[in-house]
Amino acid sequence: MNVDDVKALATRIREEVAKAITGQHDTVDLMLTALFAGGHILLEGPPGTAKTMTARCFAQALGVAYGRIQFTPDLMPGDIVGSNIYNFQTGQFTLTRGPIFCDLLLADEINRTPPKTQAALLEAMQEHAVTFDGTTHSLGRNFMVVATQNPIEHQGVYPLPEAQLDRFLFKHRVSYPGPEEERAIIIHHGGGSASHDIAQYGIKAQADRKTLENALATVGSVTLVDDVVGYIAALVRATRESPDLEVGASPRAGAMLARAARARAALDGRAYVIPD
Repeated sequence: MNVDDVKALATRIREEVAKAITGQHDTVDLMLTALFAGGHILLEGPPGTAKTMTARCFAQALGVAYGRIQFTPDLMPGDIVGSNIYNFQTGQFTLTRGPIFCDLLLADEINRTPPKTQAALLEAMQEHAVTFDGTTHSLGRNFMVVATQNPIEHQGVYPLPEAQLDRFLFKHRVSYPGPEEERAIIIHHGGGSASHDIAQYGIKAQADRKTLENALATVGSVTLVDDVVGYIAALVRATRESPDLEVGASPRAGAMLARAARARAALDGRAYVIPD
């Protein structure tokens, strides 16, 4: 697979998502960039702006194992990662896997659950693995989290801790549609069928695990020259020196920015990164 193949794959995924989602082109582009960079994305916006629907259609178009967790105030860490349950008949513990064991996880309304439960995602997002009862379980190389949250001024929400925010490659604010998109949404989704039933849109899988692994390998081979590395380092350091920012970007942010730049280049059909 080369960068032209990656670009073509991304185009097909966009077309499939567009069967159900009107607009949200920037959102889908950032999700694709995060996917091919091996990162995660946080979508923030008011209710009803298709954050959840977009993530579901994205997973459908990818053709990978999809999991969803609806975050609530009473959600426990074990509800995310799973647990070992004792079987009285066999006298042994049996692993019951939680919904996090998938390729693409939708963490819906992540800021409606307390930080202790939010923290259950930390290891998974960084290591692509989870540990419980002293045993580490792999989640696979392609594991990706698409999280949604309501704006912080809404009632009943818990701000995400800095350690968790640092695991996200992108935080994207999803806004209301423009006038023409609003009209298209009413026409497209104002019929008799329930709009949340994505089966009606006929979204076809355009990839699988192996295809995505090949795409990530291609992205990793995109050329990143020393001048661009220096530019990325300067950007990261500038965030730490700015009086307008309380906390600057971490070293992890610099490494992920480089991966995102490689992914963006491949999505544009380029085998090299440019500063733009």
